Amino acid sequence: MNKLLILISLLLGVLTSSTAQHNHIAGKVIDASSRLPLEGISVTLLPQRKTTVTDENGSFTFNENTTQITTLLLSGFGYETLSLDGKDFKLGSSIALNGKAATTLDEVVVNTGASSKQQNQISKLDIKMRGITNSQEVLRIVPGLFIGQHQGGGKAEQIFIRGFDCDHGTDISLNVDGMPINMVSHAHGQGYADAHFIIPETIETVDFKKGTYNVEKGNFNTAGYVDFKTANAIDRNLLKLEGGMFNSARIAAVVNLLGKTLKAKQQSWYMAAEYNYSDGYFDNPQHFNRFNFFTKYHGKVSKNSFLQLSASTLYSKWNASGQIPDRAVDEGLIGFFGALDPTEGGLTARSNCNAQLLSTLNNHDFIRNQLFYTNYSFDLHTNFTFFLEDPINGDQIRQKENRNLIGYNGSYSHIGYLGSTKINTDTGINVRYDTTNNSALSHTINRYTVINPIKLGDISELNAALYLSETFKFNEKWTVNAGLRFDQFFNQYQNKLATDATLNGIGIYKAKANILSPKFSIYFHASNNTQFYIATGRGFHSNDTRAVVVTNGKQIVPPAYGIDFGTIIKPTNTLLLHLAAWYMGLKQEFVYSGDGGIVEITGATKRIGIDGSIRFEPLKSVYLDLDLNYAHGRYANLSKGQDYIPLAPVWSATGGITYKNKNGINGGLRYRYLSDRPAVEDNSLTAKGYFVSDAVLNFTKPRYEIGLKLNNLFNTKWKETQFATETRLQNETMPVTEICFTPGTKFMALVGISYYFK
Repeated sequence: MNKLLILISLLLGVLTSSTAQHNHIAGKVIDASSRLPLEGISVTLLPQRKTTVTDENGSFTFNENTTQITTLLLSGFGYETLSLDGKDFKLGSSIALNGKAATTLDEVVVNTGASSKQQNQISKLDIKMRGITNSQEVLRIVPGLFIGQHQGGGKAEQIFIRGFDCDHGTDISLNVDGMPINMVSHAHGQGYADAHFIIPETIETVDFKKGTYNVEKGNFNTAGYVDFKTANAIDRNLLKLEGGMFNSARIAAVVNLLGKTLKAKQQSWYMAAEYNYSDGYFDNPQHFNRFNFFTKYHGKVSKNSFLQLSASTLYSKWNASGQIPDRAVDEGLIGFFGALDPTEGGLTARSNCNAQLLSTLNNHDFIRNQLFYTNYSFDLHTNFTFFLEDPINGDQIRQKENRNLIGYNGSYSHIGYLGSTKINTDTGINVRYDTTNNSALSHTINRYTVINPIKLGDISELNAALYLSETFKFNEKWTVNAGLRFDQFFNQYQNKLATDATLNGIGIYKAKANILSPKFSIYFHASNNTQFYIATGRGFHSNDTRAVVVTNGKQIVPPAYGIDFGTIIKPTNTLLLHLAAWYMGLKQEFVYSGDGGIVEITGATKRIGIDGSIRFEPLKSVYLDLDLNYAHGRYANLSKGQDYIPLAPVWSATGGITYKNKNGINGGLRYRYLSDRPAVEDNSLTAKGYFVSDAVLNFTKPRYEIGLKLNNLFNTKWKETQFATETRLQNETMPVTEICFTPGTKFMALVGISYYFK
């Protein structure tokens, strides 16, 4: 199979390399203020009406020459549209765009020439219009994505999208600046993705795509992927103070570190930091603490190369109320916001280093080289079943690990022409190596006293991948993409616990597997404002190393198959619609059993659904958004009525209204709705849905902003996360299986002030 992939790469590489470009139009687009390159700017040639977008180095190319064109049109979110006379354009020159204060829906271009990233038009628009105001909004910016917190603010959120309960990341790939957030073979759950080390004020764009269709994405890219990109430069310094109910406080700062002289030489360096504290709305105070620091340098190091260097660190510690059973509240043992085990909680820390070199060659090919390193620690104490296993001491467990992660991403992009057909060739290499020392699962009491070790060992996991993507733009109407990805896994577990019931004693256990993932998409650009597409592909999610070495490598990377039929329509300058019907089939569904320390393989599943997004701007000062999603999921090999997928979302909706006025008054009202969903396979227990609203009101001036945030505006009593769990309370003789839940936030008000300065 490796030989087949290499052969295909060579053949297609020869094809595209032979399509030499002569006298073609090429240039770069930069920000007029920062002088740094701009990615994703639409460039259109007139009278041909051919469109493309700039890459990360701001570069663009066309096969035409300057004598064939009259005008170049350049446009992008947050920038003034520029019309450049063809006679004034010099080959290879840099074109500066001026930023503008207000962003409107009429800036959205449906046919940008980058067919695979059309969904990002919506997220870019939402960020500009709504903003990202807190760590929860980091993930909620993705249409159709729901999150739930079930052990205090320091733990990664549970993620729901496209009919998937992704646990903490099992079926969705999360990345920031090309660096993975998901953790393989994590102490708490496979794919655990804690994005709390990202400071919201540093996020510039969110790139996402639902489904298995992007060849650059490998592990966990089943329901989709989300890529966060931090800003390369900031236009002003920021100091923000927030405080409010439940002893909640936050201080954040973003500061430039270079002066105007280096800025003019296309250099940028800034730092950002935040500190959060909150007791939370639970009866048992959380004493939640989180500190974040981030710094990033982006600068020109040669004529055609830019270097990005970033570093960050996170430290977080908290107490938690955990998941409580319905009967404990119904019988008055505790209140709705109470705790049965007040010693639950945890701490986590993560430090990252990330280096990227982005180079444009003389023939306008684009090369990216990236190295990243993460040092990570995690220590969590939970109690899911209370006194089910140990009627005397209780069932509290401790999950602990220390991890080092190192990786490399390399890619090469080439644009060639075969006659009038434009061919984009993208090839790449991904390498990721995780080593985890003393990954432990223990039975504990009062948080730190170990009663009985359950699992203890060292984990090492190597994932190496090659991919190839060919995009054929036959004309301004039809674009076809075909991709192929090959992933190889090597898993090793050194068991240090002789009493581990799943293994045959102390020693080293190994497993390996590989998977080939083809992708294929067709895009039809009916007009400048209408696009239709069909996307299909094979993806996968890997299993925990501790599980696959037990089964001699079986089910390491079970495949997932998906297909989307979609359209993006902009019938007027103030209305944008995105509709998609989809299917997803998984060979194996993974469900993490936290108290057992294993990943349960529950069988094949299938899902179908519909996603819809509407963005509407009835007035220049008013922005409306709505995301409505439906999913029907079932196990493929179970009898009818016994085949429900527990906790799989069915109906969900998010939306809101945003108001911005020139006098500085602005704000928004938002809601999120999640319908009832089955909690067990026979649907005899139901996870209750909820409808929750939040509001924001700001008074904004060039030098400062005063704001008010209201969470759960109508003080709805709701259950944020729910599980069907067998539990036994103290002094009970028989266990009970019922819904255990973490309550959602009460009404909460936060007041903040931001100060901007140069």
